[in-house]
Amino acid sequence: MHQHSDARKRIALVAHDNKKRDIIEWATFNKGSLLLHELYATGTTGSLLEETLGIPVHKFRSGPLGGDQQIGAKIAEGEIDFIIFFWDPLEPQPHDPDVKALLRLAVVWNVPVACNRATADFLISSPLMSSDYERIIPDFKAYQERFKTAS
Repeated sequence: MHQHSDARKRIALVAHDNKKRDIIEWATFNKGSLLLHELYATGTTGSLLEETLGIPVHKFRSGPLGGDQQIGAKIAEGEIDFIIFFWDPLEPQPHDPDVKALLRLAVVWNVPVACNRATADFLISSPLMSSDYERIIPDFKAYQERFKTAS
């Protein structure tokens, strides 16, 4: 797995239906900052961001159709630097297990996640956004060895 070291970050933006307007408003307000980075998004959110910001966005499938899992795979491959994920805590989602898996992978691979506007504001305005940041990648060798000897 390669460690991306560059001031340009690869940002995944995900929003549940009730939160799409919030993420579009947030992205519009932060357009100047976001233009400096590479954007990834699930389904409709990606299309809305492209249309609103007028910049290309790498689009995955809609969350319920596997988009959350596609972003999770990119995290595991070291290809996402941080996530803006506006999810709706009051509305059950048909793909809740995928949502939980995505959040779990972000924690496993030490990827910052903002789940609301306040946290997203703090992250996007961090001095680390415009500089090289060597994210510490956990060493899972011991964990993997445990299972090799068990089989």
